[in-house]
Amino acid sequence: MSGKVVHFEIPADDIDRARLFYRDVFGWALTEVPGMDYTMVVTTPSDDSGTPREPGAINGGMFARTGDFARFTAPNIVIDVADVDAALATVQKAGGTVLVPKMPVGEMGFCGYFTDPEGNVLGVWQGA
Repeated sequence: MSGKVVHFEIPADDIDRARLFYRDVFGWALTEVPGMDYTMVVTTPSDDSGTPREPGAINGGMFARTGDFARFTAPNIVIDVADVDAALATVQKAGGTVLVPKMPVGEMGFCGYFTDPEGNVLGVWQGA
């Protein structure tokens, strides 16, 4: 596992209201992902692949609190891993709980979500 924080995510009850808020308050560029019910959030200049140009900067996403994601009550961070399945197995062995098992994210890669022993929701990301 690389263990680097690579992404943040903001859940919203009203996704349109949330988009408007973050666009107006912080000037973030928001792009809806067709067919995924997800919005990409660009907070800093990035290259063509979406990787921030500034070291230490991250971009993120936004999604509606529905279905498996209804229990997401606060923003979460997403951590880069070599293998989502292996990372989630390690999470469970260490006392965490898997919330959403490995799932594909278009053709970009895979993600999964868990709670740590303190009840915090975090995500793991495996690039394609």
